[in-house]
Amino acid sequence: MPPSTNNVIIIRHLGREPYTDTYARMQAFTAARDAATPDEFWLLEHDPVYTLGTNAMAEHVLQAGDIPVIRVDRGGQVTYHGPGQLMVYVMLDLQRARIGVRDLICRLERSVISSLADCGILAATRPGAPGVYVAGAKIASVGLRVRRNRCYHGLALNVNPDLEPFSRINPCGYKGLAVTSTARLGGPDSVQNMAAQLSAALLQQLNAEAGPDPY
Repeated sequence: MPPSTNNVIIIRHLGREPYTDTYARMQAFTAARDAATPDEFWLLEHDPVYTLGTNAMAEHVLQAGDIPVIRVDRGGQVTYHGPGQLMVYVMLDLQRARIGVRDLICRLERSVISSLADCGILAATRPGAPGVYVAGAKIASVGLRVRRNRCYHGLALNVNPDLEPFSRINPCGYKGLAVTSTARLGGPDSVQNMAAQLSAALLQQLNAEAGPDPY
């Protein structure tokens, strides 16, 4: 039996976009949606940017150089986004899906862990530090914003990015935190391939299937 409408998620592959453009569209989408609006995943890469969460401390940006620094409305501290990093933005109606924020974060993390396991990479979570780690090095970050029981932002998985910009910040507020990528660990170096694999894992974690693009 096919899943109900509540279990269908539209998946959009958006290529590479400036962060500010996507951020504005996420906010607009969430503000305009109603009870009948389908949930969506947006998969893409960004031009280089540092983002600071709502309560993040600016001193965690050590030397931004020519990379823009933008304060945004997700949780968490500072992180870097850039080419070679897979962004997955999750626009979900949490009330309709009957899922809480903490549970959703755990499912996002599990989707990354299972995708990496399929690539032969053993990953895990860390107590009190959201995200996914391999041998102590962070490979994926998670951050969300919830308004009226609807969320946006999502997760970032390092596939094959330049990791040097992470050395100019305290990643996620942790001084000296090591950062790694699937390519550095001998895994996939294609964002497109990881996008297909990770979106399938996310759908499985949310007991959903990909729906047709209505636009």
